[in-house]
Amino acid sequence: MTGKLNILIVEDGQSQRMILRDFLVKEGYTVEEAESGEKGVAAVKAGHFDLLLLDYKMPGMNGLEVLEEVKKINPDVDVIMMTAFGTIDTAVRAMKSGAVDYVTKPVDLDELLIHLTRLSERRTLLRENEILRQELRAKGVTSDQIIFTSPAMANLVNMAGRVAASRATVLIQGESGTGKELLARLIHNLSPRSEKPMIAVNCGAIPETLLEAELFGHEKGAFTGATGRRIGRFEEADGSTLFLDEVGELPPPVQVKLLRFLQEREFQRLGGNQTIRADVRVISATNRDLEARIREGAFREDLFYRLNVVVMSIPPLRERKADIPLLTEHFLERYARENGKEIDGLSREAKDLLLKYDYPGNVRELENIIERAVVISRGPVISVEDLPFQERAPGNGTERSGSLMKDSVEALEQRLIEDAMRQVNNNQSRAADLLGISERMLRYKLKKYGLKN
Repeated sequence: MTGKLNILIVEDGQSQRMILRDFLVKEGYTVEEAESGEKGVAAVKAGHFDLLLLDYKMPGMNGLEVLEEVKKINPDVDVIMMTAFGTIDTAVRAMKSGAVDYVTKPVDLDELLIHLTRLSERRTLLRENEILRQELRAKGVTSDQIIFTSPAMANLVNMAGRVAASRATVLIQGESGTGKELLARLIHNLSPRSEKPMIAVNCGAIPETLLEAELFGHEKGAFTGATGRRIGRFEEADGSTLFLDEVGELPPPVQVKLLRFLQEREFQRLGGNQTIRADVRVISATNRDLEARIREGAFREDLFYRLNVVVMSIPPLRERKADIPLLTEHFLERYARENGKEIDGLSREAKDLLLKYDYPGNVRELENIIERAVVISRGPVISVEDLPFQERAPGNGTERSGSLMKDSVEALEQRLIEDAMRQVNNNQSRAADLLGISERMLRYKLKKYGLKN
């Protein structure tokens, strides 16, 4: 268990409360009980709880009513709804009202423990990330924010905080536009080197013939046009962080020189014989498969292992769509301010289109889409006509696929069916009875979702 949760069980059945209480106490959780919805709400008003295990069907206030009241009192409390089979609507409404998950009764204690462990880990991440944000605010860092709400990005930000204090080289992997430089800046800003600026070099944007001089400097006369000594980026970054973007594009001679620096912490300027030492923390990034480049003979294997002491992989935006609404809001505010426009938000259809698009250009593409929409919009609400998407249904300007609500309902429906089939050992007749549907309908659903039947 990652961290101990304070849990309130709200359940009118005494035997069920006792089973849950004894199990949770044995697992090390702090547990209190309430035998009705009204007493549960009163307990939340009187004390602090991380989590409610909340029964849906109770005399007096039902679970949804309790959930709504509890969220008014403490929006940060997590709620897992306990519900019987046969009503998908209950689960959907619970999730819409703020429940983080649901379990079916009778409660599978092993499954419940998995839910609780996941919640404990999530709360630990949130606490650590808030500490990181406080550290950044204390240092006066307000720009270059990483905007996120997804667990994948929360884990990355958390890791950034843990590696920041070290001198270890970091390799950041990810597609173009995912925010690799932002992550590198976060690591630098949280490090003891943050008093000096991070130096960033795009290795793919500098001609191969000039890249060595750009990184390591040169002496007068080192090559045609070298009319004087020039300090390179490694000397400039002494005591700070050097970010090498597109490191997979380094030509072989520069790879050799970078390897030597990582091994010995020293280098020579181009055309010079003086050995220079520098205290530089190297963070590199690539959107290329470096191991494939090694197999092709284009990248040194020994350099690869020097660079990837700590590897951080940023998932593409299509794999963390939970971040899209927050990023959209951030970009709307920025470009409305920059363009002097009053923008109140997006239409529901526009939001749906943004959520369903796959973003081959990742966050950078989303930013460009929002900037364009703000610039060309005629009114205070961004509509589908302001977005550069063509996949619209004829006549109404909405996308052909179903709504997000339909997707959510189907996901919950599939899970309920899987739970029912597991509980009755794949007996379709009994599963249909538990779900409150006909056996014919169950067979249709099994086929629809590709479930084993």
